[in-house]
Amino acid sequence: MNGKTFLYGLMLGLPLFLVSCGDDDLKKANAVGDKKITLNRDRTLGVEIIYSDSARVKAKGNAPIMDKVTPSNGGEYQEMIKGVKIDFFNVQTGKIDGTLISDYAIRRSQEQKTIFRKNVIVKNIKGDTFSSEELIWDEAQKIFYSKQKVTVKTIDGNILDGVDFQAPQDFSTYTFNSATGQAVLKDAIAP
Repeated sequence: MNGKTFLYGLMLGLPLFLVSCGDDDLKKANAVGDKKITLNRDRTLGVEIIYSDSARVKAKGNAPIMDKVTPSNGGEYQEMIKGVKIDFFNVQTGKIDGTLISDYAIRRSQEQKTIFRKNVIVKNIKGDTFSSEELIWDEAQKIFYSKQKVTVKTIDGNILDGVDFQAPQDFSTYTFNSATGQAVLKDAIAP
């Protein structure tokens, strides 16, 4: 900027901003730029995913969209941005013994965990319904768990709410902490 422009700007009452970078600032900016992570994203539409063990189908999932994301620093994951529906099968009979649906899911391959979020609903073979905003499936330990609130509606009409939820993959049993609920009494007699 020459002296005439500077004086003209001051006479008009325009604000003047001066910016400078020192050598340290440039080194910091370069260090941040060097830590870039690129994501490779492969999109598949109308996906069917089959989980099997010893040639027996344990679960079958369907998702309208599945993105396979591979960050340049590793840690591949699959993201189901439009939700997923999974049917769980009884290995002995081959019949469906539970269903899970959610509006979003992300499976982290290396961790062997799938996180289901938004309107997660599970129905087990007994007809009990489990709902939460987040459930995590630990494939290695073969359990579902959540730190979020989980609501259980049993087939006989009981409604339970609690946190720190945990259940085996078939949701045949479950535990949680800080539970509250409503119980249906038969013949108005307390157990």
